[in-house]
Amino acid sequence: MAQNIYDDETFFEGYSQFPRSREGLAGAPEWPALKAMLPPIRGRSVLDLGSGFGAFCRWAVEEGASEVTGVDLSRNMIASAEERGPGLPIRYVEADLETYEPEANAYDLVYSSLAVHYLADFDAFCRKVRRSLASDGRFVFSMEHPIFAARAEPEWMTDASGKRVFALCDYAREGERVTNWVVEGIVKYHRKLSSVVTSLIAAGFAVDAMDEWSPSEADLAAHPGLADEIVRPMLLLVAARPAPENS
Repeated sequence: MAQNIYDDETFFEGYSQFPRSREGLAGAPEWPALKAMLPPIRGRSVLDLGSGFGAFCRWAVEEGASEVTGVDLSRNMIASAEERGPGLPIRYVEADLETYEPEANAYDLVYSSLAVHYLADFDAFCRKVRRSLASDGRFVFSMEHPIFAARAEPEWMTDASGKRVFALCDYAREGERVTNWVVEGIVKYHRKLSSVVTSLIAAGFAVDAMDEWSPSEADLAAHPGLADEIVRPMLLLVAARPAPENS
């Protein structure tokens, strides 16, 4: 079972203060790039795995999705999502993404934002997403970039010239990382970029787009605190589709 840190009251209170928690999609600087990877939503069935506060589910309803389901392990997250979108036609399911089995061939879009790096078995997750998609469906997700996730405690250093640099180690050693973020003992999983792509291909996906996201000049002007994202990528955005049967 995945670690349910979001139902730890101390963590939940701290996490709730982040801009993306308070402001939804508007508080996520990578959202415009992720949004550009999405297929048309109107009339489509949508599954959000790791739906959190429900911001994407609400957006999908606004865009005219025919059916929206959000799945999250955290009871706190689901309760908050329901409070933020009362009366909207969204079905929320409290479930562990490691064991949750979505209905086969039922969704036109499976979306997941910053959740898959909490999963120990990414291969199994990709297979179940593939099974859940219609033949012309799409899988769009974001995750911590492997360069950022490789080190249990991300750290900055200064080189001989005085330039700020990001410390990277143990990149080739995949697996569990335990970090202190808001509270101590957060369990995440590092996997190489090549492993992410290989898992998708093995599950029957073709990769349409991949973005090692970094802010634009306009982003930096509006949010100077994003300057570190130029030094090293923190996020990886991916769009994939079911590969043709004969490929």
